[in-house]
Amino acid sequence: MGETAKIPVEKSHRKTARGVGRSAPPWPTVAAFLLPAFMLYTIFMIWPLIQAVYFSMYEFKGLSREGFIGLGNFKELFTRYPLNEQLPRAFMHNIAFFIGTMLIQNTFGLLFALLLHGIRKGKRFFQSVYTTPYLISALIVGYLWNLMLNPLFGPINNILKAIGLEALAHPWLGDPATALPTIILVNGWQMLGFPLLLFSAGLAGISDEVREAARIDGASRWQLFTRIELPLLTPVIGVITVLTFIRDFNAFGIVWALGGVGGEPAGSTDVLGLVFYRTAFQGGIDAFGLASALAVLMFIFIFGISTLALGIFRRLEDRLT
Repeated sequence: MGETAKIPVEKSHRKTARGVGRSAPPWPTVAAFLLPAFMLYTIFMIWPLIQAVYFSMYEFKGLSREGFIGLGNFKELFTRYPLNEQLPRAFMHNIAFFIGTMLIQNTFGLLFALLLHGIRKGKRFFQSVYTTPYLISALIVGYLWNLMLNPLFGPINNILKAIGLEALAHPWLGDPATALPTIILVNGWQMLGFPLLLFSAGLAGISDEVREAARIDGASRWQLFTRIELPLLTPVIGVITVLTFIRDFNAFGIVWALGGVGGEPAGSTDVLGLVFYRTAFQGGIDAFGLASALAVLMFIFIFGISTLALGIFRRLEDRLT
């Protein structure tokens, strides 16, 4: 009886195992579903990148490709006027743009996420309110803020005058000293919803048992945040940092809407995206090769720093386990 009872169990176990194996779709089916996405990614991402690398090594006369010049276009970027002055300035503006945006969006995003984490009523509403600007096009946000900051009829200066702070009314986008900080503030305001959602998800993923154990051990609210919650949010901070870096070093729409294609006033809001645009469409007869070279340099820099940052944050995550 004992031996006969074992046989059905083994057969049923094998049948279950085979059933699980057969539930996976065959490779032709998997390939059929993946192929459209792969083709779109190749056509619109990989192929333009390969073309940019290829075109950057040739001289162009309009749209006509001339002879091979190797790294000649890359040399021209740093020796030809005005590119040799615009590129370093725009690069420094991108760094300030990234750092300023990170400080604003992460500080307030984490603060609001902590405040909303402890409430139940109205949580979804406030998350939706803070996230809405992030879902709107950067061009639309830029043009709306351009109208609000207008020194003649904009509501910002009018409100300051109405409440007796007329001395603070200022042509925010017309002064080289305040133009870039103003754009950084607007960009940080628009991007606030992005870290808010990720920080909220990260805080929700931390077990309440961990918090309760810390409270029993006598941890204050500040100690709970700095020694438990913040370290456990390291993966979230890493994702936000890398994605914000990529976005801000490709910034174009909001800077164009607020500062114009020339990075006005007096180039104080110029960024690499605007330099690339001007080089490609206003740079002269050989602009195609120069613009391709600039695009390649931007890709190498952004890809390299992003890869390095991901490695650093992965090592930080490993220390938590």
